[in-house]
Amino acid sequence: MLPILLSILIFIVIGAVFSIILLSAQSQRRKRLMSVVQGANYAQNSKNKKLDNKDQARFDLANKLKDEEEHTKEKSGDTMADLILQAGMDTPVKKFWIISLLIAGGLTFFVFIAGWSTFKVIAVAIISVFGLPKIFLKRKAKRRQKKFMNEFADALESMRRLLKAGMPVSEAIKMVAKEYDGPLSEEMGRVFDQQKIGVPLEEAVLETARRIPLTEVQMFATAIAIQTQTGSSLSEVLENLAGVIRARYKLRRKVQALSSEAKSSAMIIGALPIFVATGLYFVNREYIEVLFTDPTGKALLGFAIGWMCVGVLVMRQMINFKV
Repeated sequence: MLPILLSILIFIVIGAVFSIILLSAQSQRRKRLMSVVQGANYAQNSKNKKLDNKDQARFDLANKLKDEEEHTKEKSGDTMADLILQAGMDTPVKKFWIISLLIAGGLTFFVFIAGWSTFKVIAVAIISVFGLPKIFLKRKAKRRQKKFMNEFADALESMRRLLKAGMPVSEAIKMVAKEYDGPLSEEMGRVFDQQKIGVPLEEAVLETARRIPLTEVQMFATAIAIQTQTGSSLSEVLENLAGVIRARYKLRRKVQALSSEAKSSAMIIGALPIFVATGLYFVNREYIEVLFTDPTGKALLGFAIGWMCVGVLVMRQMINFKV
């Protein structure tokens, strides 16, 4: 009993140490990546030459984006109603819960008649009710946000040109809604429709920022609000914002390319023990069955699976960059 408790204690201590190291390393990487977006190279070369107006404006806007991102994280809601809005669904919360409960009931009944133990049935029921709906909504919202961001910079550039041509802001938003499709067209169309029925433009755009809780959209809403209240030049702000969004997008793609090799290595390393165990099972079944029948073998198998999970999480955190 004592060796098992000692092994568990060592497992917890090592896991805590790994977590601390990963959090520290990830924080430093995020700071370096954000410095690239914010134009740290410009700051380092400021002693030799002055920044031109466009680069200085982008540098200031990137600083505002960082502050706005922290503010958005503090205000972002994780309730079911917010998740449904972010996923782009018009389903009422009660109806969504009813559908989720029906699906959870079906899954629970299936595993019950399959002869699973009571503990497993209860676990499946809890995960089906409280876990799967949120996972579904968050994945759907993330895909929607990705589609939105793929065209957002071009839409801002189009809007800037329309504004420079003398078109009002509301009409420019209407034209963008017609020219594009997908989530971007839906959100811009909603902004225009809400304004038509008397909703102030800044409030309509803030609602868009609630449905698309991204830093860039929040900054767009702030720019619209400032322009509405002060009458400042919106076209210049949109030009700088579009430049920052493109820079962040390029950096994000570069990070994905650099981390693809590590992801492939993690998948191979994670799958290797499963293939080896499967091969041993067919070659010498008695040799591998000890891990499932003997108490010591079960404990070793549990620790092995636990350490594999820790290794996967470590590699995931090492290559998980948020730009």
